[in-house]
Amino acid sequence: MGDVKSHRDLIVYNKAMDLAVLVYKHCKQFPTSETYGLAQQLTRAAVSVPGNIAEGNGRGAVKDYARFLGIAKGSLLETETYLKLAVRLGYLAEEDVSETLALIIEISKILTAMRSKLSV
Repeated sequence: MGDVKSHRDLIVYNKAMDLAVLVYKHCKQFPTSETYGLAQQLTRAAVSVPGNIAEGNGRGAVKDYARFLGIAKGSLLETETYLKLAVRLGYLAEEDVSETLALIIEISKILTAMRSKLSV
């Protein structure tokens, strides 16, 4: 795990935190009727990404770390799905989420690379 002293030192963790912030900003544009629906599912999925990266890093065991990175990737793809659904429903414009979707692709690639390096 290199010179990383904490999950806070990981680029992927910081990018995932940025993603969560962007998602919360997007959800402010949702209709009030979605407060406990899609908006809640979307924010939970987005928050789960850095949360699982942090938890996996804190476990110490390589096998556990790889598992939590996999869970983080699943939550990342869930976030992407909910964002695309929000666009289809007309809650968000495609151009408003393009930066967020690009960040999701970037995080996904990093998580995949990290998991493959952890595989023994």
